[in-house]
Amino acid sequence: MFWFILAVATLVFVVVEAVLIWSIIRYRERPNTPAPRQIHGNNTIEIIWTVAPSLFLFAVLTGTIYTMFNLTNISSTNGSIPEIRVAAVGHQWWWEFDYPNQHVNNADTLYLPQGSVVHMDLQSSNVIHSFWVPSITGKTDVIPGHLNQKIFRADQVGEYHGQCAEYCGTQHAHMYFNVIVLDTNAFNAWVSNEQQSARTPTDALALQGQKIFTGSGGCTGCHGIVGVNLNSFDAAKTNSGLSATALVGPNMTHFAERRFIAGGVLIASEGHNWANEPACQLVNGKLANKDNCGLYQWLHDPQAVKPGNDMVISSLSDSQIYALIAYLQSLK
Repeated sequence: MFWFILAVATLVFVVVEAVLIWSIIRYRERPNTPAPRQIHGNNTIEIIWTVAPSLFLFAVLTGTIYTMFNLTNISSTNGSIPEIRVAAVGHQWWWEFDYPNQHVNNADTLYLPQGSVVHMDLQSSNVIHSFWVPSITGKTDVIPGHLNQKIFRADQVGEYHGQCAEYCGTQHAHMYFNVIVLDTNAFNAWVSNEQQSARTPTDALALQGQKIFTGSGGCTGCHGIVGVNLNSFDAAKTNSGLSATALVGPNMTHFAERRFIAGGVLIASEGHNWANEPACQLVNGKLANKDNCGLYQWLHDPQAVKPGNDMVISSLSDSQIYALIAYLQSLK
């Protein structure tokens, strides 16, 4: 519907502007030019320019109502179509996605099975946000202390852009999320991996990073890792009964599998996640070009990357940051 309206509107704009420009040039006033013949009361022309736009607007209205009805009126299918429940929690400025029936918790990327009816529970942990994936579903407000719900389907496998659509503070424009729709087998494989506890690192540098994460770095004051400082994916309850397992910051159990971090401000390059991001590969325990590694920049000075965010980090040396990067890249 969007592309239809855009195409017709573009065509109308081009035709009208072309006729307008041609008329201005062709019939501009010249010296000694007599006044043109005046035409009044042409019923045929008046009917045409009244009826034609009315018919077009009626077609747009019909299509819009039909599309809105399909987006907002998906009820329970009584088992005829698979269903999934996801809780989305808006933070400043990132999104948490909790799958209570699968005991899975993720941040900044919403994974969905193709063709399933999605029951989305929406709540904010701070201010009013708005959940919006324009290619899949319309926007719905996310309100602190109030549980909003929406139902939709994602029928096409692919990757979609999501955005907070309600001003929520200084970094509102940088509160993105990613929606990845997978076929059933791929989604089940993703869930199976996400349900596992964090792997114990075997690399010496990664082990050093784990000690920094759980000790001097102070990371566990805000972040949870199942098998490290969380026992399971069992959800805590918010003040409206909504499932959510994050502490202050995102659950890091499978951090390395993510492509979006910091609310979408930092994105691994196309075809990569943070485990294999080329700019963040350590060689002999060091980064070849730390200025090109977004993960290094985030751990070095998160306020410079995204001013005003809740990430407060103690001053870390480059060697400590390299160890943390090695550990985070092991969390697959």
